[in-house]
Amino acid sequence: MKAKIILVGGFLGAGKTTLLWESARKLGRAGKQVGLITNDQASELVDTVFLEHTDTVVSEVSGSCFCCNFPGFIDAIAHITAKKAVDVIIAEPVGSCTDLSATILQPLKDKFADKLSIAPLSVLADPEQLANVLDGKTAGLHKSAAYILRKQLEEADLIVINKADLLKPEAIATLQKRTTEEWPRAKVYAISAKNGEGLDSWLNDVLQSTEVGTHLAEVDYDIYAEGEAVLGWLNTTVKLQGESANWDAYAESLLNGLRNRFETVKTAVGHVKLLVKSNDSFVIGNITGPSNFVNIRGAAGKDNQAIMTLNARAQMEPDLLKAIVLEEISKVGGANISADFVALKCLQPGRPNPTYRYDHIVG
Repeated sequence: MKAKIILVGGFLGAGKTTLLWESARKLGRAGKQVGLITNDQASELVDTVFLEHTDTVVSEVSGSCFCCNFPGFIDAIAHITAKKAVDVIIAEPVGSCTDLSATILQPLKDKFADKLSIAPLSVLADPEQLANVLDGKTAGLHKSAAYILRKQLEEADLIVINKADLLKPEAIATLQKRTTEEWPRAKVYAISAKNGEGLDSWLNDVLQSTEVGTHLAEVDYDIYAEGEAVLGWLNTTVKLQGESANWDAYAESLLNGLRNRFETVKTAVGHVKLLVKSNDSFVIGNITGPSNFVNIRGAAGKDNQAIMTLNARAQMEPDLLKAIVLEEISKVGGANISADFVALKCLQPGRPNPTYRYDHIVG
């Protein structure tokens, strides 16, 4: 039996990793063996550390996006299948990537249909960002970054409006209707990856549908490249030490400090994610959406040491992003918590250069 490969795209902060986590748990309870693939422009990825706590095999493609490193993506699939006989593999591409139908789905259909069962392209959307874009605005993003967001939705087979728990039923219905009218070729869902609302309906359809990569978006790579380049990216892993330090309070204070700094300089935040692990426990938190919501879950408790993985994506030069993050880590730790940086990468994405780019739909 061929493994089903599910690609879940969507802009930074849409909730893709939470969807992967909850989907893997739900499929596992149904007796399915699941593998997960994460993706980023650099290593030290919160998503990978977090998802490794599921009962799944996790593989990471770092240093480039799936489309620009298609062989690496195929190697990640092979790594999973070599370790475990899986029924489903769910892959999460970089949040600033688009043109996935042309660069991932069509090559998969063309070259690997005998080895993999390929699912429709799902694109996850933050409801606040989505409503803003439907209003003809940019959701606080640079216009070229907002262009990427629109192109992601334009090429989707399935548009999945996430965070339905934050909206009233009538608001969800209105947003679904407007989305369907704007992108009529896609089937539109409303879910909450956080509490599981609507997840069964999407999972059933994505596992059973044979309508895969049914259309291509027309993407201007000059605008696409600019949209990625306006974002600074920072990934770091830090050893933290402090006598009986409260790591949950530390994580929350750091996220709130970063949120306040980004609001002060009036920059759009793609996302900020951190995971602080102490012994076998961890707290995970993020800043997402145009309103810069801070979400915290889990608990790392109190201990003398911890490991923190932090990823930040913000609309600013990498050097400024690095300075802000380092200053806030120093400020929150104060004299009581020391920070030893095991790894620190800060960059600006280069121009997308896909391995393959099909100009037609593979039958």
